[in-house]
Amino acid sequence: MKINTLKYKYLYKVFHWEYWPSSLFYIPNIPYGFFLAVKAKHLVFFSAANPGIKSSGNGTESKFQTLSLIPDEFKPKSIFHGKGENFENTIKKIREQHIQFPLIAKPDIGFRGLLVQKIHSEIELKNYLQKFKIDFIIQEFITYNNECGIFYSRNPTKKNGIISSITLKKFLTITGDGISTVKELIISDKRAFLYKELIFENHKELLGTILEKNKEFQLSVIGNHCKGTQFINGNHLISNELSMTFDELNAKIPGWFYGRIDIKYDDFEALKIGKKFKILEINGIISEPTHIYDAQKSTYFSALKSIRNHWKILFEISTTNHKINKIPYKNSLIFWKEIRELKKYSKKITALDSVK
Repeated sequence: MKINTLKYKYLYKVFHWEYWPSSLFYIPNIPYGFFLAVKAKHLVFFSAANPGIKSSGNGTESKFQTLSLIPDEFKPKSIFHGKGENFENTIKKIREQHIQFPLIAKPDIGFRGLLVQKIHSEIELKNYLQKFKIDFIIQEFITYNNECGIFYSRNPTKKNGIISSITLKKFLTITGDGISTVKELIISDKRAFLYKELIFENHKELLGTILEKNKEFQLSVIGNHCKGTQFINGNHLISNELSMTFDELNAKIPGWFYGRIDIKYDDFEALKIGKKFKILEINGIISEPTHIYDAQKSTYFSALKSIRNHWKILFEISTTNHKINKIPYKNSLIFWKEIRELKKYSKKITALDSVK
């Protein structure tokens, strides 16, 4: 079916709740959040959940510093590029870490895939870093074919935790018919069409290419929903074996009790026993159980319920850390000041991403 109107694009998102603004998943749950705050006797009780991460992972934390918590065998080779840092110094660090091109550049403080870019050469990297004056992580490009998000939590008084969400990520892909150009295939694909401006910019040299019949072409390497990646409920893959693997992993990550780990892997059976995977990043208290965005297996109301269930887990972990481990709650004014600064920063990189 040919999809060629902005009206269709708008209506499609209206009638498919997985595309609704994130506020619509949280505003209905605010009363429950206040109930938990009253129960904990502190407005930002959740700030005690992950003492190993700044503000327990409220989005203001350095991804590079958080990556340092991960055992070397599971983390990508990465270096930090500070805003305004001499490019030759950055190249030196890249070579010392044996990071090859293509590589990934992403903001040290970032979200939703904004300004995350696959870079193919030194000159491309130089131009990119000069264009955007913010702190970046430069990371090896992991060639594993699959990506997932696994939500894990553990009460500090218990040895074993739970996996409450697995999200399998299906990257935007088109399949050739031997007749249509890449541009025509994008326009006629229901999902790709929604992101066509972004895709056209990323693949402008290939838009006139005709794909061979049955040949697949992946349009994105960034596993974010707002970049077109489809989130698929993988909760059927939760097992005792995988939980044991994550218990062992959690024991090696100091001060992390709650959140989602984003992982690249080739074979889930190998991942299940702790083999052949890399952790792209650890997310803290603002983590979402992203399986809820699989509209084939969830409803909007079940998504709201899942968020509340995870907030309940967050409450139990945070208050236990506070009472038993004497982890202080962060000063509320300081915490909200960080959030205000994050909002300003998010507007900045959103604007930068729009002109990328």
